[in-house]
This record gives sequence, structure tokens and C-alpha cells, in this order.
Amino acid sequence: MKLRLWQAECINLALTQYQSGNSHFLALATPGAGKTLMASELANQLLKNNMVDVIICFSPSSIVSQDFKESLQLKTNERFDGLIGAKGRALTYQSLQYLDVHFWQLFERYRVFVIFDEIHHCAGSNIANANAWGEQIILNIQNKAQYTLALTGTPWRSDAAPIVLSSYQQPNNKIACDYVYGLSEAIGDNVCRVPQIVAVDNSHITVVDDVETKTFNCFKALLNYSGVSYQEIIENEAVIKYIISSAQKKLISFRLKNPDAAGLIVASSVEHAHQISMLMRTHFDEDSTVVTYRENEPTSIIQQFRYAQTKWIISVGMISEGTNIPRLQVCCHLTNIKTEMHYRQILGRILRVTNSKNQEAIMYMPAEPKLLEYAYRVNQDVPFEADVVKFEKMKATAEEPTEDEGLSEMTFNKKNKKTSKAQFDFDNFADFFEQPAMSNRSEATEEHFLTDAYERIINISGRFQQEAIALGLSELR
Repeated sequence: MKLRLWQAECINLALTQYQSGNSHFLALATPGAGKTLMASELANQLLKNNMVDVIICFSPSSIVSQDFKESLQLKTNERFDGLIGAKGRALTYQSLQYLDVHFWQLFERYRVFVIFDEIHHCAGSNIANANAWGEQIILNIQNKAQYTLALTGTPWRSDAAPIVLSSYQQPNNKIACDYVYGLSEAIGDNVCRVPQIVAVDNSHITVVDDVETKTFNCFKALLNYSGVSYQEIIENEAVIKYIISSAQKKLISFRLKNPDAAGLIVASSVEHAHQISMLMRTHFDEDSTVVTYRENEPTSIIQQFRYAQTKWIISVGMISEGTNIPRLQVCCHLTNIKTEMHYRQILGRILRVTNSKNQEAIMYMPAEPKLLEYAYRVNQDVPFEADVVKFEKMKATAEEPTEDEGLSEMTFNKKNKKTSKAQFDFDNFADFFEQPAMSNRSEATEEHFLTDAYERIINISGRFQQEAIALGLSELR
């Protein structure tokens, strides 16, 4: 496969820096740009130039690790299964905490090239401020690897912790990248699609509790009411049905030109994912694939969906970053994780340009203030004038295949309950919609909690049978 211009430039610059005595290289490339191929070709050239002996790749999930393994094998014509005669292995970051002294001796005996995919998951400028993965990198890799290549599409952490193996510019404290290939450049080069982001809102919302009844004209105003959480919005059946109805219509239109086009729904929990799946089956007569950390073989489920004809996949923490499913063109953001890193990674799943006739990409989401901020920043990255962000008003009827009416009238009763569930009444939209202003309310506590939750999901290893700790690298000693 012929390299794209940015990939060739990045490889040449990395080789130049390595040959000049620099052992670490950090490349920022927007999600969907082709970081895996670039890293694999760089590894191939290092091997051909006899600059390294062994290649190890770490990534945040088993599906991405499998993709890297296949890409490295294809580019180098070598094995990466860790057995005798192999040139290395592709592993997950979860494995870092379980590698023993025999594995780390590889760095004493061989010239090792280490690839870190989505390096922002690994935090720490020193042991004191490092997370579990960053600590292992600082102790065992930072000063022992022959060369390292750190890759990221979102070069920041929501908890503001420093990213391992990175340096920061002063006084703005922005990460210093050796090579940058942003969304603007990728769209200009026809590497990534121009995204469309549809923010769904409602101008007639009623909240009923034991004391009074209040009305709100948008989700932003609703969320400023302390008794209603964003979780309740994304779990509301009317909201789910309306967003999926709009996304379903768009996907059907895409499939007229791209018969294998697919959609991704990112849910907030396993229960939420199955709630959405049930609604799709009962109200839209549409089957969907559900993949969460509770499945025994989530990687196999994703691999099967990648080449199947099924329209929809519903994910919880499994397809948020790095996962390559090129046929995805529609996305529904229904997760309670509201960090920009996570938002950008989800959007990146539908931006990869393919050979299909239609190259549209569209994300649907509730018009929540933080998500809108991220959407407008994406709009700023588009290299020409375009209305990336659009608003859509929930209607009383969504013209579903089931001809179900009254989607705006769903209610949740908070009366005489100790829970935070409030009673919603979504009424018809007015014909005129006024764009809500950005919220100045601090959400630091919420983001910190959600980031922790996301990290916990990513770190779950007990359910992943394919993440066996038998790494098979001892034969390389």
C-alpha cells in the first residue's frame, strides 16, 4: 500500500531524529489518518537498516493490538506472535503491570523499538505523578529502549496529568509534538471525511417533583436544574428513539450508495446498551450487535461486525478509539463520558475515508453544553467554511417505520421518590429554535469522575480471555 504524503514525511523525520541521537519521537495524527500503517512502515525501515532487533507495540485494547500485529506482519514480512524467530509482539497496556523480569531483560540484551499507540493513556513525568501504565514505562522502557514512537490523536488527558515520554511548551503548557497532522490537513488531503454533527434539543420540557412543576426550553437550561442529570437525558426513551430514528434514516440513505455502511451507538453502560438494543428491535425492527467488556470475546464480535452486513453496533468502552471499522459512517453519542478526548475519539470512528461512493459522516448527540463546545472546536478544525454543527428539534412524531407517535410525551415521575429521577414531559418543538449559549458552569468534578470511570473500563482485564498474560516473549531471550 502506497504511503500518504504525511506518513512518508513523518517516517523520514523520525528516522532523521533517531539517527541524530534522539531516542523518543511523538507523532500527533488525527483519528482516522492512518497511524498504524505509518508506524508499521517505520518499524520495517528500522529493521531493514539494522537499527533495531525487536519491536514491541502497546495499545489500549485487544482489537487495536490485533490490528497492529497484522499490520506489522504485513509490512515487515515477519512474525509478531512472540514465539521463537518472531520479531516481537503486539500487546495491550493492561499487560504492562504483569510483565516479569525476564521480559524486561529484552531491553538489556536487544535493541528494542517500542510503539505506543494512544500514548495519552499513560501518565507521568516521574514516578510520583505516574499512573500504573506510565510507571512501568518510566521504570523499564524510557531509558532502556533503543527507540520509541509515541502516537496520539488526542494529545491531552482530562485529568490534566502529564503524558509519559512527553515534553511541554511554556507558558501555555501544551504538549510538544515532533510531527503534527491535524484534522484540517487530513480533510484537505482527502484522508478524513468532513464531519457533520447534529445536536438534538427540545424547547418544551417539563420537570415535575413533589413541590412544583417547572418548564425549560433546552437541555442546557434543564441541566442547570439540580434534580436532573445528563444520565437521565440519555436514558430517556423519547430521546433515544428520536436520535436513533434520525440516525437510522440517514444510514438507510447512505446504504443506497454504500450497501455495507454501518452505524455506531456509544452507550453509557451495559444495561443502557441493552436498553437501546431492545428499543431498536421493538420500535425499528432492527437487530444490532452489542459489544461490551462483559463479553468473553469482544474482539471476535468486533472483527465479525467489521466485515458483516449488520447495520448497527452498540458499544460500551470498546470502540472509542483506535478501532478500525471503515464502513462506519453514522454515530450516536449516548454515553455519559463528556471529555473532549473521548468525544474526538468517538467522532474519529466515522471519519476514515474509504473507496465507497458516499463519503459522508454524521454524528448525532444531545445538545449538551460541553459536547457543543467540543463540536464547535471540531468545526474550527475544518479547513474551509462549513456548517459542521447543526441543530435538530425533537418533534411530536418521528415518522418511524412503526408509525409511533407522541415521542415527546414520555415522563419520569420523581414524586415521593428518593432517587434523582425527575418527571420529564417533552412537548412539541416551536418552529423557531434559538441556539443555546455556552455554559460557564464548572464541570471539573463531573469530568474527573467520568474520566476515572472510563479508565476503569479500559483497565478491566478479568473478562478478556484473549488478554492472557502468557505473552510468549521469553523465547526471544
